[in-house]
Amino acid sequence: MEKRIAKLLKRFDEVEVALGDPGVLQNKTRYKELAQEHSYLLDVKTAYETLEKSKKELEENKELLSLEKDPEFRAVLEEEINRVTLAIPDLDTQLNNLLVPPDPNDSKNTIMELRAGTGGDEASLFVADCVRMYKMYADKMGWRYELLSCTPSEIGGFKEYAMVLSGPNVYRFLRYEGGTHRVQRIPLTEAQGRVHTSAITIAILIEPDEETDVHVDERDLRVDTFRSSGAGGQHVNTTDSAVRLTHLPTGIVVECQQERSQHKNKEKALRLLKAKIVEVEREKKHQEMAQNRASQVGSGDRSERIRTYNFPQNRITDHRINLTKFNLDLVMEGALDDFCQGLVSHFYQEKLQGEES
Repeated sequence: MEKRIAKLLKRFDEVEVALGDPGVLQNKTRYKELAQEHSYLLDVKTAYETLEKSKKELEENKELLSLEKDPEFRAVLEEEINRVTLAIPDLDTQLNNLLVPPDPNDSKNTIMELRAGTGGDEASLFVADCVRMYKMYADKMGWRYELLSCTPSEIGGFKEYAMVLSGPNVYRFLRYEGGTHRVQRIPLTEAQGRVHTSAITIAILIEPDEETDVHVDERDLRVDTFRSSGAGGQHVNTTDSAVRLTHLPTGIVVECQQERSQHKNKEKALRLLKAKIVEVEREKKHQEMAQNRASQVGSGDRSERIRTYNFPQNRITDHRINLTKFNLDLVMEGALDDFCQGLVSHFYQEKLQGEES
């Protein structure tokens, strides 16, 4: 690890020099690449220096404690030692997560599609809870989000919800959220106070950009229009503005109904459709991706899960990295760092081990 850090710190100095080169400043593409690399290397440098400073502070305080006789000052030193001792593992984890090298897809617009699985109304309510959780995480990360399509349920949740998230490292930290998420809690409608188990599925897709955009021939589309449905009220349209697109060559079906304009609904549905077509193409080219996609979508059954949210115990467990935390209340408020960053580090280490073997 020390060798890798030394190499990255050396590269940081090189990039800083390059960013001051007039030739680079005139080349917008090259400047953007270097600026992104500089931002990443600066994060590594800051995390490394903070960790080293904390380690040094810990050693100095321990040395002072061994010499100090005054009880009051000893108590202050012991408090500082405890604080820094507790902080170091988190700083170390943060640095390790940063050592996962950037990927060209890290900051690409990411479509997150959440669907209610087993559990009926309770599953649709959990979709709404997770949408809120990911939006709060996005706010903390400085990302933007835009609704693509949704189908509200009768009791206030969502049968399905698709949104686009954009910003720095958005795909890097959300790519492993795909899969079946299981929830254990007492539904609001449960009179006996029994814990129910429900499930939702999440799929993560990269939205095509200028380089990866696909042309969809109108002749390959079946376009159906219908009246928006939902929980009722003023937002339900009385005209056939909702749009369902069926891509005949692949059989992919998407729909959008939340906009009042049929044109806007078709536009958003087409964005979701293109992302799914690109994913299908990627599956064909990479068997590994095909298996990953299959594991993401799953069947929505209770038995398949990547993560369990146990509300009575305030416990959340990610089964892929065997990480359990008893802060589910905070996670539902968007505190997803431990899981999203831990998964990035875990799968990178798996990749390294696979390459070595």
